[in-house]
Order: sequence, then structure tokens, then C-alpha cells
Amino acid sequence: MEELKLLPGLLLPWYRAGHRVLPWRETKEPYRIWLSEIMLQQTRVEAVKGYYARFLDILPSVEALANCDDDLLHKLWEGLGYYSRVRNLKKAAQVIMEQHGGVFPREYEDVLALPGIGEYTAGAVCSIAFDQPTPAVDGNVLRVMSRLRDDPAPIDQPAVKKAVTEALRAIYPADAGDFTQALMELGATVCGPNRKPDCEHCPCREICLAYAHGTAETLPVKSPKKEKRQEDRTVFVLSCDGYFALEKRPNKGLLAGLWQFPNVTGKLGTAESLEALSQMGLTPKEIYKEIQRKHIFTHIQWNMTGIYLEVTDRAGNFQWFTADEINTQAALPTAFRQFWEEK
Repeated sequence: MEELKLLPGLLLPWYRAGHRVLPWRETKEPYRIWLSEIMLQQTRVEAVKGYYARFLDILPSVEALANCDDDLLHKLWEGLGYYSRVRNLKKAAQVIMEQHGGVFPREYEDVLALPGIGEYTAGAVCSIAFDQPTPAVDGNVLRVMSRLRDDPAPIDQPAVKKAVTEALRAIYPADAGDFTQALMELGATVCGPNRKPDCEHCPCREICLAYAHGTAETLPVKSPKKEKRQEDRTVFVLSCDGYFALEKRPNKGLLAGLWQFPNVTGKLGTAESLEALSQMGLTPKEIYKEIQRKHIFTHIQWNMTGIYLEVTDRAGNFQWFTADEINTQAALPTAFRQFWEEK
């Protein structure tokens, strides 16, 4: 599409005239840009702002992140979900300290080699921080390009992402960072997701084939989603004299290394729950509430029954926390925090 060569000239003035003011756009410091891009994965901008500020207040540098205690790290991330992101942040920080002398690498291939960094994040950091012509192609950018080219190919196919990346690489201007952010801004606002595109206010309308053909609202196309696997779980919110039982999840796998309320697979009735607690070495005094909740992961849905009860002793293979300690020290992933917030 020859018209794509006009894209930088259309997008850059529009972006500079009135883009959203976001804290990570006020810096060229690669650590801060990297952190923002990791936090923004699967997470709304408004939700990230507070986390971003708190994280940088406690961990203002790669070195601070590399040396951070895991429990504090998880607490800073609590509620953002997808905790493998923050574990990889720390691993990458340690690699930067060990292999790059604590200086964030400038070369795309070196950035791409860091734990938890894929092509999108490497492209974003290198273009925004270092003005390199490295496209950062995510869902927003794919949506924009799908409409500009009136392309019905499913945007979740790797070949489509590769083709878009190469098409953009060929037209990147010297102001690479602004161009990357302009594409992101367009895809998040005027050409945003889950709503009708605002073509009347789009700076690229004159070169948009989907606008010309009247197909913008039908794009982008995605492949059919697979059904999520369903799993029932029973969660025990155990209290004793103002203390609550928690345990650490395994260091590998789903929600690795995070705190959780004791739980078992399956939806247990009262008799089964009491037997399960007995096997944990606990003696219940009173069951005082039961609620139903669910939590959706990428490939699985937990259908969760929460049972709240008082026990006679702080027994079992658990750690017992006060409410204040849970609120300030123990990182509960959202799947379990929803039961804490209902207590």
C-alpha cells in the first residue's frame, strides 16, 4: 500500500497537537518506559497510573528492582494480575546488572533477549527511549493497520503481525519514538477497541481504505476463540483469634510464589469441607458464610466457592496473618483477594 508512506506526516502533527498526558510519556529513560509497557499489557491505562507511581517510588532503578525482596515485589504488583510479568521484570533487571553493568541495553537484539520481553516490548523501548526504527505492534496497532489497508486477515495470526511489522519498519521516520506513540494513541482513542471508529476525527482518513470502502466497523477480524477450560475450586477463609490462614503457591506454574487462602479442587459440600479441613489438621468452630465467585485466566476459568469459618487453633501447615499484615505484606492475587474483600 503506497499510501502508507504518508502515514508519519499525517500522524505526527496530530499526536503532537493533543495526545493524552501520561506519566511514562514524560521521559526517555528506558527503565521507566520498559516498566510502563510491561504494566500496560492486559491492563487499562487508568488502572496502571497509580501502580506505576508507587512502583517507581519504591524501586526507582534497575538496581533497586534487581535486589527487591519477592514478597515486596508481589505486593507492589498486587491486583495487576499476570504475575509472571513482575517476576520476569526482576529476572531481566538482574540480567542487566550482571551482563550490562546496570545500564539498560540499547541494541534491539539485546533488549529482546531479556526475560519477559517480546518483539512488541523491545520495539517500544528501543523506539521510544532511543528513537530507533523498531515497530511496536500490538492489538491497537494491528487494528489501525487492518483498517488502513482494509485487510480482513485475522490479526491474531503471526504472519499478519509479521507483515504489519515489516510494512511499518519501511516507513519509520527519524522521530521514531513519537511515531510509535502516535500509532498507539490512534489505536487506543480514535480507532479504539470495542466501539465504532471515530473516522470523522481521524488524521489518517484520507489514506484509509476501510473508510473509503465503508468497512471500518467490520474490522479487524480475529480467529474464533477456544472455549476456556472450567475448573471448580473450594476456598477456605480460615480465621482464629483475629488471624487468618495463608499459604504460598508453588514457585512454578499458575500464580507462582503468591499467597493464597487454603483451597482444594472441586466444589465441596458441608460434610466434604469439614473432612478436608480435618485432613489439614484443623478443627472448625463455626461456618458463618459461603459465597460463589469466578476468576478468568487466559485459558482457564475457576468457578470458586468461598467458605468462611472460625477454627479452634492456628494449626495446619499454614502461616497466620493479621488483617493488617495481609493488607500491607501479603500479595493476594485477584482470584483470592475477592474473597478477602468480602470477609
